Amino acid sequence: MTVKVFAPAKINLALHVTGQRADGYHLLDSLVAFVDVGDQIAASPASQAQSTLAVTGPFADGVPTGADNLVLKAAGLTGIPMDLTLDKRLPPASGIGGGSADAAATLRAAVRLGGKMPDDILSLGADVPVCVSARSARMRGIGDDISPVTLPALHMVLLNPRVPVSTPDVFSALSLKQNAPMEDELPNWPDGLSLADWLAGQRNDLQSAAVKAAPEIAAALTVLALAPGALMVRMSGSGATCFALFETRYKADFAAQQLADSNPWWWIKSASTLP
Repeated sequence: MTVKVFAPAKINLALHVTGQRADGYHLLDSLVAFVDVGDQIAASPASQAQSTLAVTGPFADGVPTGADNLVLKAAGLTGIPMDLTLDKRLPPASGIGGGSADAAATLRAAVRLGGKMPDDILSLGADVPVCVSARSARMRGIGDDISPVTLPALHMVLLNPRVPVSTPDVFSALSLKQNAPMEDELPNWPDGLSLADWLAGQRNDLQSAAVKAAPEIAAALTVLALAPGALMVRMSGSGATCFALFETRYKADFAAQQLADSNPWWWIKSASTLP
């Protein structure tokens, strides 16, 4: 038996850094959505005692397949050895939760094969718990405080200038770590336009530090802002992937095609949020 599980990209629509604990972990307040672009995990019961991993796809090169891989770490917590294949379609170190989404998909695959969902998912990383549900949410604390959020449909263009960005380096370069969170009660957005308007007043507190580490991010944000119909632009996570919101999927598809024609060396995809 082989099961296949989609690992959707995680988009930080807003990401406020609100503090830092004594143990070094940063406190966040983030509005997260998942989109119809991502990786895929295929899993089947293994004949041997330990899980194995093969990697395919356009971003397979350079992905380690040893014990340090987050997919194998996740598999090791489930109590069931699996033969795993990761179809890697999201760029690495890109701020859209690729590794965390892959680990979360591995956990869901194990459950479908008769394994268990581990108790300490957070040990795999701050983004893994929210990626397990793969539903829009407000994520606070160190990733341990997750509240489901109902969002209207959003349509966007994702753009990564193919520059990997180190999350620890970006957090280390952050000059101000005590920033205001989002309001206690989030609005009820009737449509994507109202949500885009509200998001324009929010922040990604990591964006400035990431731009200093990778100036290509500034170029990506500028190009997206100039795309016809773009409602607002922002960097996701710690970068380098940036996004622009559009009123319809048609407008996002059109903008993505134009941008890809002009910038064939960048990773550019149109996407819509998952329900």
